[in-house]
Amino acid sequence: MNKDKQWRQYEKLVLTPVNKLIPKLAIPTVISMMITMIYNLADAFFVGKIGTSAAAAIGILMSVQAVFQAIGFMCGHGSGSIISGRLGQGDTEGANATGSTGFALSAIFSIAVMIPELIFIKPFMLLLGSTETILPYAVIYGYYIIISGPALSMSCVLNNVLRYEGRAALAMVGLVSGGVLNIIGDPILMFGLDMGIHGAGLSTAISQYVSLFLLLYMYLSGRTITKLSVKNISFSARNVFHILSNGLPSLCRQVLNSLSSMTLNICANPYGDAAIAAMTITGRVNMFVGSVMIGIMQGFQPVSAYNYGARKYKRVRDGFNFTFKAGQLVLTVLAIITFIFARPIITFFRDDPEVIEIGTMALRFQCLAMIMQPFGVVSNMTFQSIGKSATASFLGSLRSGLCYLPALLILQHFLGLTGIELAQPVADILTSVICIPFVVKFFMRLPKEDVITDLDRRYMGIQENSNDK
Repeated sequence: MNKDKQWRQYEKLVLTPVNKLIPKLAIPTVISMMITMIYNLADAFFVGKIGTSAAAAIGILMSVQAVFQAIGFMCGHGSGSIISGRLGQGDTEGANATGSTGFALSAIFSIAVMIPELIFIKPFMLLLGSTETILPYAVIYGYYIIISGPALSMSCVLNNVLRYEGRAALAMVGLVSGGVLNIIGDPILMFGLDMGIHGAGLSTAISQYVSLFLLLYMYLSGRTITKLSVKNISFSARNVFHILSNGLPSLCRQVLNSLSSMTLNICANPYGDAAIAAMTITGRVNMFVGSVMIGIMQGFQPVSAYNYGARKYKRVRDGFNFTFKAGQLVLTVLAIITFIFARPIITFFRDDPEVIEIGTMALRFQCLAMIMQPFGVVSNMTFQSIGKSATASFLGSLRSGLCYLPALLILQHFLGLTGIELAQPVADILTSVICIPFVVKFFMRLPKEDVITDLDRRYMGIQENSNDK
C-alpha cells in the first residue's frame, strides 16, 4: 500500500504539467491560509469591540505567536523539504525518521519556550512594547496564547510535512476546522458567556489544539506516506542538524518577525494605543491579503523539493516561472482592491477616528509595495525547498529583519509616525531587488536537462510490466 502511494506521488509530482499541478496543490493551501488569517482577523474584530487598548493587545501578542511559529516552521520546513527530497529518491524509511524527529523537536522546543514565558508573563508583555493601559489585556490574552503555543508549533510541522508530500488538502481539513471553530467561539465566549478578552484567548487556545489533533489523526489513520512513530525518532547529531539547518531560513524569518513586531510596538508606543492598534490591524490585513500569494508559493514548494531531489531540473525552472507569474498577478489585483477600500477596511475593525486615520494611510502605503513581494517570497521558498539553507536564511532575513528594522528605526527618527507607516513598503522593495542576483546565478548554474534516475527506471519497469499483463 505504501509503495502504491509512493508511485502515485511520483506520477503527480513528476509527470503532471506544472501549470496544472501547482494550482491543484496551491488551492487547499490558499484556503487553509485564508481561514487561518480570517480567524486571526476575527480576534482583532471581536477584541476591537472591547476598546482600543484591547485591540492593541492583539498586536503585542503577535510577536509571541511568531516565536512558536518560528519553532514550528523550522522543524516543519526543515523536515518537510528533506522528506520530499527523500521520497523523490525512493527513501521512505528516511522520510519516516525525519518526520517523527521533526515533530518531537517541535514539542520539546515549544514547551521549553512556554514555561518561562508563563512565569514571567507581566514583564514579558512590557518588554514587547505594552503600555500601562494595554498591559492588563495583554497579560490575560497572552496567557492563553502562550498555553496554546506548543499546539501551534506542532501543527506547523504536521501541516508542512503534508504539504511537502503533496497532500495539501489533508492539511486544509485540520487548519480550516480549527479556524472555523475559533470564528464561532469568539462571539459565544466573549459576549454570549460574557468572558470578554478571556473568551477571545480561550477560543484561540481551543482551536489550536483541535487543529493539532485533527492533523495528527491524518498520520495515525494511515492517510500519509510518512509514518510518525516514537520508534522512528532519531536524535542523532546528523539527523537533528540536517533538520535544523534546513529549517534555519524559517527560524530566521519568524524570529525576525517577532523582533520586528516588538520593535514596531516600541516605536509606536510614544504615539499612544491608537497607533499600536492601527498598525496591528494594518499588519493583519496585509497578512490576510498576502496569504493568497503565500499559498500559491507554498503550492510550488513540494514540486520544487521533490523534482530537485529527483533531478528533474527543467520542472524546477518551469515551476518557478509559473509560480512567480501567478503570484504576481493575484497580489497586484488584491493590492489595488485593498488600496481603494482601505478606509472602510480599517473602520470595520475599529471605529476610533485616530485608529482609522493612521491605519488607512499605513495600509495604502503597504498596498503600493505589495507588487514587489512575490519575487522575494518565491525566491526564498525555492532555495529553502531544495536545501540551500544558507542562501534561504539570508533572503528570509531581509523582509522582516535586515531591511525592515533599519528602515523602521531610520524612517521613524526622521519622519515620525509616517516613517513607521513607510518602513514595511521600503523593506519589501529592497528585499526583491536584493533577491535578483541570487536567483539569476542559481538558474544559470542549474542544469537545463533532466537526469534519468533509478527511481525513473523502476517506475518505467512497473509500467512496462503492467502493460505486458
